[in-house]
Amino acid sequence: MSLLSANLSGLWVYMGFEANKGYIAKELCENRDKPEMHCNGKCYLMKKLKQAQDKEQKQERQSQKLQVQDAVVSTPLVFKRYAFAVVNLHIPVSTGMPQSIKNSIFHPPQEN
Repeated sequence: MSLLSANLSGLWVYMGFEANKGYIAKELCENRDKPEMHCNGKCYLMKKLKQAQDKEQKQERQSQKLQVQDAVVSTPLVFKRYAFAVVNLHIPVSTGMPQSIKNSIFHPPQEN
């Protein structure tokens, strides 16, 4: 809803200008003392449109800032030291004698 209203802020300013054109031209126009310029409050409209655009850009920067803050990891990285146990493996050396075929093939345990 806020994104939609922020994008339509220029439309709201223009609609407010059209609704109050007479009052703006008589009371709020910077050039009301110079009728030959035929400003009719357009200076006020441009100023308000600029303010709305600046406000929209500020909100956009704020939302980008929040997105960046959310993306930054806030927990510190911890590196742990691990100690590894030294394992001595005893690998029998082949004697050169043939092994029994019965013992060399894996057989699952038999059920009784």
